[in-house]
Amino acid sequence: MRAEGKALVLTNGCFDLLHPGHISYLAEAAELGDELWIGINGDESVRSLKGPSRPVLGERERTYALKSLRSVSEVFVFPNPRLTDEIRLLRPEVYAKAGDYTLESLNPEEREALEENGTSIHFLPFLEGFSTTELIRKIKEAF
Repeated sequence: MRAEGKALVLTNGCFDLLHPGHISYLAEAAELGDELWIGINGDESVRSLKGPSRPVLGERERTYALKSLRSVSEVFVFPNPRLTDEIRLLRPEVYAKAGDYTLESLNPEEREALEENGTSIHFLPFLEGFSTTELIRKIKEAF
């Protein structure tokens, strides 16, 4: 990609249950460069971050759902709770997170890797009313 002068946009997360907030954010992230790559936390990583009842969907299903979006170029699973090694390996030109994050709330190791690379960090508007935790709560209430 670099040889062709293309910019890699990288984002990451659990993406446990794909919802309109995710879709909106990913479409906007894709506009920041030529290809959008998503690193998703592996199943064990999600459990360590979110608790024993998560993920609702396994890494294969989450990968499939994200890869089916037009805005997404590539999806890969990473086993650790943090994306630090992958950031250093991929050296993206742009890193995007949803607006519920700030520079201060980024994981310090990930932030350091991004800054070492000179990656441009963008926080995109958060689509209010959508969260995986809230969606799970609503589903549980329905039953």
